[in-house]
Amino acid sequence: MMPTITAFADSPDQGAGLARDMRVRWALEEVGQPYQVRLVSFAQMRAPAHLALHPFGQIPTYEEGTLTLFESGAIVLHIAEQHPGLLLPEELDARARAITWMFAALSTVEPPIVELEIAELLERNESWSQQRLPLVKNRIHHRLRQLAAFMGPKDWLDGAFSAADLMLVHVLLRLSGAGILEHYPDLRRYLARAQERPAYRRAFAAQLAVFTASQPSA
Repeated sequence: MMPTITAFADSPDQGAGLARDMRVRWALEEVGQPYQVRLVSFAQMRAPAHLALHPFGQIPTYEEGTLTLFESGAIVLHIAEQHPGLLLPEELDARARAITWMFAALSTVEPPIVELEIAELLERNESWSQQRLPLVKNRIHHRLRQLAAFMGPKDWLDGAFSAADLMLVHVLLRLSGAGILEHYPDLRRYLARAQERPAYRRAFAAQLAVFTASQPSA
């Protein structure tokens, strides 16, 4: 059965590929799984029908038959498990390491990045904003230094590309334009390598098309 995912009808990122449905689109493209997209507005995300799928009123959600999932990490893990050997290694120890890095991307690397987004977008007019920003950026730099030391110049986290790389790359891309990634050339090459993958390009184009279609004609 073809799965259905939800995505922003009017994404705040304006088609830049940063909304979290991008992770799910990318995973589905990597495994060659056709899918449908149901676009939801911010008003619809707060409505009972969507809250029944995602109790926190966010995107993405994933529906396949009687199964409904939310949280991008859980959805990507499910997709990877449905297609053995494509996004998760079949060797058990390597598979466990990949899943560990999926958790690390979401639980250790992403939180300070989201904190920076909140500080710059929602808290910038607060009297204490300029004093807080350097602290938030320092926390990101601390994580990136640790990550860069682990990664070095290797292509992927652990051998072949996996769901771990997919999740980590998308998390790091949220720093685009923040003036932070420029300090980590190996990580920048890592991101560029991932963005060259055909599956990434197809997912990005699909998300951008939603934004483009919503723009008024000239």
